[in-house]
Amino acid sequence: MRRGLISYSKAEMPDAILEARIARVRAAMCVAGLDKLLLYTNNTRPAGVSWLTGFVPYWSEALLVLCRHSAPVLVAALSYRVKAWIEATSRIAEVMHSPRIGFAAAEMIAASKADAAVGIPDLDGLPAGVFDDLRKGGPRLVLSDATALFAALRPRADPTEIALATKAAAIAQRALAQGLPRANLGEIIAAVEAHARGDGAEEIYVAAAPDLRRDRRLRRIEGDTALGETFALRASVAYKGTWIRVLRTLTRDGTVIPQAAAAARLASAVAQLPSAHGFAGFSSWLVEGCRIAQPLEPLMGSRVGTLHQLAPGALVSVQAGLEIEGAPLLVGAPALIGKPGEAANLLIQPF
Repeated sequence: MRRGLISYSKAEMPDAILEARIARVRAAMCVAGLDKLLLYTNNTRPAGVSWLTGFVPYWSEALLVLCRHSAPVLVAALSYRVKAWIEATSRIAEVMHSPRIGFAAAEMIAASKADAAVGIPDLDGLPAGVFDDLRKGGPRLVLSDATALFAALRPRADPTEIALATKAAAIAQRALAQGLPRANLGEIIAAVEAHARGDGAEEIYVAAAPDLRRDRRLRRIEGDTALGETFALRASVAYKGTWIRVLRTLTRDGTVIPQAAAAARLASAVAQLPSAHGFAGFSSWLVEGCRIAQPLEPLMGSRVGTLHQLAPGALVSVQAGLEIEGAPLLVGAPALIGKPGEAANLLIQPF
């Protein structure tokens, strides 16, 4: 469940941008012969629906029904009492409420065309109960996997998404600057979270590697943990439905470490994406981004099994581990993959 403020701003998310995104998807639906597109959303898989409508769920689940010739409809498991909130924080023509979102969505679609062709992006990620109810509510509907269709449209960022990611990155950067001086790691994380929420983040998760000389793995910290001489904090921040990560290395006593040099190494490696050659000298690296519904899905990296091609113009978050002058460092920031013939670049400096 989210804890931050979710609000809708036409200045930051203009109607024309959402209309343009929907128009692109509809054009692809026409080419594919689809009557409807169904997008599933919950608090861990919000990115597809929020990209098209601005809707971000605090909790529960919903299905967005996108039609070729009429306005989108959201079928939500949330109760009717939050209808006004959904309408105020998103751009959706109609909101339906049902504890069985699959059954209600299928009945609505079948009422207009019993054998409608319905595409479902990320079909493998759809809960089995929702899929079974789609079958029950519309037994003659022709359901198909529309992952490839949507994945070809979603990754390329428009100027609005880039602006939101840049703001989210600035929130994370300012929050991580609150890391010292504090008495212990618990206080540091609390200060980072509090600053980000006060700065407008709708959500923030902080992961830490408390002692980089012992273990460079990032994890959620419960309670207090002893700090080594150097430690790392990673802030995953959401702003208006756009998620990014920023990763910094810090020292317990405030001594200077070669962060600028680490950032320069990261920027040089990022500039070569989608080629992985720039990360040859790193101990580990990871590129995350959105293909369908997960806002930060592993796309490429030293420990990623299934690699996904990075689309030109895609927004990603990159993190890497390296050593400079014998000091272990973790560094990371969001980046924009270059269009053909252009280098990728970091949105902000991660220090």
